[in-house]
Amino acid sequence: MSIPRLHLDDTLAEGAELEAAPGQAHHVGTVLRRGVGDPVRVFNAREGEFAATIAHLRKDRARFVLGARLRPPAPEPELRLLIAALKRDAMDWLVEKATELGATRIQPVTTRRSVAERANTQRLSAIARAAAEQCERLGVPEIAEITPLHRVLDGWDGAKLVVAMERSAAPPIRLAATGLSYPMCLLVGPEGGFEGAELDDLRRRAFVVPAALGPRILRAETAAVAGLAALQALAGDWTESSAG
Repeated sequence: MSIPRLHLDDTLAEGAELEAAPGQAHHVGTVLRRGVGDPVRVFNAREGEFAATIAHLRKDRARFVLGARLRPPAPEPELRLLIAALKRDAMDWLVEKATELGATRIQPVTTRRSVAERANTQRLSAIARAAAEQCERLGVPEIAEITPLHRVLDGWDGAKLVVAMERSAAPPIRLAATGLSYPMCLLVGPEGGFEGAELDDLRRRAFVVPAALGPRILRAETAAVAGLAALQALAGDWTESSAG
């Protein structure tokens, strides 16, 4: 039986006794059927990952006593995702998969052809946390509030922004990723694609790197997963010999 991993924002240290985050007591006790005395692992990006034991467990509350540190903190390379906001189910799925692929920040944006105008940041953050617990990450990606794309671009910090431009003359991502390094970001537009004026605006910005994701038209969530995987394989942490 695998040992559950739980993310806590509190300061972690050997010997500390910490309260579970909201929802964790129910998950550990009811879903995973663990009880007092059972082992868990507690982690965050600041202090790393610790062995722990369930010291108290009721329906909606739990406490953990931390033991030895199992993994030290390690910086995560900065890989961001900008995605034209999707409908709920697709957005939930994408946040889970982007977390598994190493995204450190997920920013829903609105464009002229967006299919959604809202994103539940609290729910998406919970999905990202659960995905990080499952995939053995120490960090949980930040889920930013939904913002118009032009406003995000106007405040951009200069990191290279790889833009998936289907049905355009953009080079294949294999070529577009040449020479890229962290921090970097992927932008995926809406199902109907960017409007011409949006593409013109993107091409005028010095930090934009146009890229094509192959000969087929992809759903937005598929394009985001494919693009993140390609960037990790070509210029990211999948190139490291220790990567799984």
